[in-house]
Amino acid sequence: MTKRTSAKYKLDRRMGENIWGRPKSPVNRREYGPGQHGQRRKAKISDFGLQLRAKQKLKGYYGDLTEKQFKRVYVEAARVKGDTGENLIGLLERRLDAVVYRAKFVPTVFAARQFVNHGHVKVNGQRVNIPSYRVKEGDVIEVREQSKQLAVLLEATQLAERDVPDYIDADHSKMTATFVRTPGLSDVPYPVMMEPNLVIEFYAQN
Repeated sequence: MTKRTSAKYKLDRRMGENIWGRPKSPVNRREYGPGQHGQRRKAKISDFGLQLRAKQKLKGYYGDLTEKQFKRVYVEAARVKGDTGENLIGLLERRLDAVVYRAKFVPTVFAARQFVNHGHVKVNGQRVNIPSYRVKEGDVIEVREQSKQLAVLLEATQLAERDVPDYIDADHSKMTATFVRTPGLSDVPYPVMMEPNLVIEFYAQN
């Protein structure tokens, strides 16, 4: 299990936003932070605070990556040609656990990491159990034959709260998905506004 699985809604509460768009998020009822002082935290946030918050939100969205993992993705995004913020989103969306989540094989990004870890997923016919494995355009991701009847799969494909984005071609009858292209920020169906430009500023200044 990932360290955040039992407490993922704490992140929603801390940010005051329903980061994954889940109907059970406590933010749907209470928009203030957790703890006895949660309602009092309304002080003006500094530029650093805004940047830090943007980083925590994006990092948390992808299953609460470690700082080391997330910074490594940023460094790579900064090294590649083009807009660093767009590159950052593209690299995060190419993670195998993110693709499994986007294809609606599992209900949450945390479940996606666990699903990959437990060896239920194949890429181009080869079993891959590394959630951070980077998918390439044209790669075919499929659920192993022995895993296709798992309850978590059948539940996830019926979820009405999110759709499969157009950069992934998913076939739920065969439990396969093709990664069509690397998306930009505007292509990704985030339930809340993500600000990769603030994340870039955070790392550039700190």
